[in-house]
Amino acid sequence: MTTTGEDHVTARGGPWWWGRRRSAVLDVGLAAVSALECGLEGIPFARDAGIPVAVGVVFGLLAGSVLLVRRHWPIAVVLVVIAITPAQMGFLMGLVGLYTLAASELPRRIIASLAGMSLVGTFIVTLVRVRQDMVRGELDLGDWFLPFASITTSLGLTAPPVLLGLYVGARRRLMESLRERADSLERELQLLAERAEERAEWARNEERTRIAREMHDVVAHRVSLMVVHAAALQAVARKDPEKAVKNAALVGDMGRQALTELREMLGVLRSGGDGAGRSAGASVPLAAVGAAAAAAASRAVDEARRAGAEGPSLSEIDELVGQSAAAGMVVALSVEGEDRSYAGEVEATAYRVVQEALTNVHKHAPGAKAYVRLAHRVSEIAMQVENEPPPEAGSSARLPSGGNGLVGMKERVSALGGVFVSGPTDAGGFRVSAVIPAP
Repeated sequence: MTTTGEDHVTARGGPWWWGRRRSAVLDVGLAAVSALECGLEGIPFARDAGIPVAVGVVFGLLAGSVLLVRRHWPIAVVLVVIAITPAQMGFLMGLVGLYTLAASELPRRIIASLAGMSLVGTFIVTLVRVRQDMVRGELDLGDWFLPFASITTSLGLTAPPVLLGLYVGARRRLMESLRERADSLERELQLLAERAEERAEWARNEERTRIAREMHDVVAHRVSLMVVHAAALQAVARKDPEKAVKNAALVGDMGRQALTELREMLGVLRSGGDGAGRSAGASVPLAAVGAAAAAAASRAVDEARRAGAEGPSLSEIDELVGQSAAAGMVVALSVEGEDRSYAGEVEATAYRVVQEALTNVHKHAPGAKAYVRLAHRVSEIAMQVENEPPPEAGSSARLPSGGNGLVGMKERVSALGGVFVSGPTDAGGFRVSAVIPAP
């Protein structure tokens, strides 16, 4: 902001220190009128001072033109007004100068000091002039008129412009403060909207990751077993028809189980998205849209997790191991501790870890012996799946791998506050271990 309290614009529209051409035109006009007034008042001043009239006129023109810089140097204008007060010139410049000074953002003590000096100067000059007129007999009034005229004139020429300038300056500062508060509030709302959109996007990404993990767990294991059984079926189809029929039945069972789990998952996804489209066309503020999207996404994640808690449980581990054994894997299951029930999400995570680990054995170590160990402890459940090195002549099923199985297992276990470790063993096999808190 400028010294007069006007908005400071970056791209100036006027010359020099003026922010707008309209301000420049106004100041030039006021300076011209003030210079003309002071020039005319310089004639009687020159006569009273005994100097050439031309000198008095030039002095008045120069003094009056100082009003041109009132916005940039209001203190200089007021000092010039105080200096020419004894010459009884510059009344317009005095009014405008005091108004500009009071409306500026200068410290109040400076404004009060200069206004007081102008008041005292006007009072003294008026007192002297009126006394001279009374002495010459031009005014025939009582003694009361001298102080009355001096006080009235000084207050009339000083108080109105100062009070008006203080009011205008305070109003400008108030408007600027309100404008800044509005801009700040708008920025805060925009920031909140951006944060809400980020939260909504994060929730959507989390949900996509969870769905991808569920799809991987449901499909990968079943399809891997189907591929293994299909390879075995191809190998024994002519040599052992009975075993071929058995393997074909297992392939069919695996396919039906995979389809059933996929239908259940798709049913959960469809039921969770019914209300999303009904309010999509509503016209609401950006912040409300972001907050609603974040809340809806968070609710969707919670509902999906609750729905996922009704999935597989530890009681199905025997069946899971049996399926791998039926596919030709030599797998041993051992359970330590007292078997008990856990939260649905804990049991589902433990089941998925064992399932994915056995799937990885089918993929990467066909024909290798595997060991599945479960340990029920006081406040946690531990599981470990370890396989020996695969034999030289392994299966030719050639199962593809997307590289997401271990990542998904670690994400599941970490989400429940557990610890997941995986890596090769010294004997050349592979080990997957997980511990999940289960108070």
